[in-house]
Amino acid sequence: MSVYSAPLDDMRFTLREIVGFDKIAALPGFDGTDQELTDQILEEAGKFSRDVLAPLNEVGDKEKARLENGVVRPVDGFSEAYSQFWQGGWNAMPFEEEFGGQNLPISLTTAVWEMWNSSNLAFALCPLLTQAGIEAMTKHASAEQKEKYLHKLVSGEWTGTMNLTEPQSGTDLGSIRTRSERKGDHYLLKGQKIYITWGDHDMTDNIVHLVLARSPDGPPGSKGLSLFIVPKFMVNDDGSLGARNDVRPVSLEHKLGIHASPTCVMSYGDNEGAVAYLIGEENRGIEYMFVMMNNARLAVGLQGLAIGERAYQQAVAFARDRVQSRAIQGSDGPVAIIQHPDVRRMLLGMRSQIEGMRGLCYYTAAQIDRANREESPEIKARAQRRVDLLIPVVKSWCTDTGLAITSTNIQIHGGMGFIEETGAAQHYRDARITTIYEGTNGVQAMDLIGRKVARDGGEAAKELFADIRADLEPLRASDELSARAIVRNMDAALAAAESAVQWLVTTFPADTGKAASGGVSFQNLMGLLCAGWLLARGVKAASEQKQNANGNAAFLESKLISARFFADYHLSQAPSLLTQMTESGDSVMAMALDQF
Repeated sequence: MSVYSAPLDDMRFTLREIVGFDKIAALPGFDGTDQELTDQILEEAGKFSRDVLAPLNEVGDKEKARLENGVVRPVDGFSEAYSQFWQGGWNAMPFEEEFGGQNLPISLTTAVWEMWNSSNLAFALCPLLTQAGIEAMTKHASAEQKEKYLHKLVSGEWTGTMNLTEPQSGTDLGSIRTRSERKGDHYLLKGQKIYITWGDHDMTDNIVHLVLARSPDGPPGSKGLSLFIVPKFMVNDDGSLGARNDVRPVSLEHKLGIHASPTCVMSYGDNEGAVAYLIGEENRGIEYMFVMMNNARLAVGLQGLAIGERAYQQAVAFARDRVQSRAIQGSDGPVAIIQHPDVRRMLLGMRSQIEGMRGLCYYTAAQIDRANREESPEIKARAQRRVDLLIPVVKSWCTDTGLAITSTNIQIHGGMGFIEETGAAQHYRDARITTIYEGTNGVQAMDLIGRKVARDGGEAAKELFADIRADLEPLRASDELSARAIVRNMDAALAAAESAVQWLVTTFPADTGKAASGGVSFQNLMGLLCAGWLLARGVKAASEQKQNANGNAAFLESKLISARFFADYHLSQAPSLLTQMTESGDSVMAMALDQF
């Protein structure tokens, strides 16, 4: 398998020129987050991902985590790598200093997390769930609970999990059966959860499970669910560990990919009941859990970008080395396949989409920073609306695109891509889950069209469109080929998106089924539009730097070419998605059930 090298130049360019990281770093609470510190963090993360995590990726795929005598044993090398990870302070980056965090911007953390996911997705899933749990507890747990659990979760000395799904309850959380019983100052839980990522392991002394369970006297459906803290080992008042709780892994799932990440079936309360502590109030579990889910959905969208980047690097390395056939444009003999036009088309398609995804992921993370840190209530609210609108787009478009890129990687390898030894197949298998977990991409589409567009009459989308139009204006007078291509195709995509929003606002209340039938098409349209917009920002910055002889000329030229290709090849497809969206609804629902 090819080595991984973090694309630091493009990460820095995206943060500085597309996201405007200098303004994020100037927000209240981010004192000292200057360019020197940022560069140092990115450099060191790049080394850790390359030297420690990436070498374990193929090993983990082959060896797999295993369940022995009631304990999950990670792949050899993972425990040592995780110890280096948390002791190096990497887990604590975005969290408050009060609990040992480093108080760094989420947008910077997102760039670092791209490296973890690119180098070893199965490993990165462990701290991902810990961080989602920390956010939920930070916002909703009691002061006593925070003091007892957050210090070691923030440091990474302990890990956390998120327990939602049950055999009969996937997307429909209202059918959860795990139940709770009040017992003095705590509760006892009984039930079973499935698909629990890193639900058990021996890399840390303790695991803190956040479990969604039915309230003792709650109403039926999702309104009767509460969120509980369930430690693997009880935590004494002095912070020491006590007895083992009544929770255990029953089995590990046999999966298509991410083999080194143990996906557990967890049993709560096989004996007296698992001791659990209520977070917040009873019957508000769904509300609290959504804090974790939104955090995780951005993280999963980032996984699409990250694994796409890893597959692209592998494809480029293979295309440079593989000699096959004469060049169609003329050559003296066989050439490396990177010289063949169709291979270059595939590589440029991969690269341009990756750069679009990077802009979208980092930009959305920066909006979270604004929503958390801006002093103006109006700016905070506007940033939160932008986050809410973009999260389903990030999760779905980036994972669909990342999966497609891993498939293209196999295609570039030809027959060798179908052979496990090259490693191309692992990226494809690992990427496949990203479109499914944390809410399938079809569910994301329903969230986008219903909660994020139709509910507010399209106002948040209109705010976004106004910002896009304003950013396009400076490019209209440019003679740069990339600027002309991106403006031309962005105008068409923007017009399609505006028509799509108007259609949704009208159609969703009148014919929800018809509107829902076009939800994925709208989601893809929004992904292309937003990626094109952020690439347009990059075109402006790269053009100016190139004109002023400021920066690496070859890198800047590559940015312009990549953006132009994205505009001509990918963004140009946006108007057709409007047709799919508005015209396909009747046919989707027309066929009788017995005709399938």
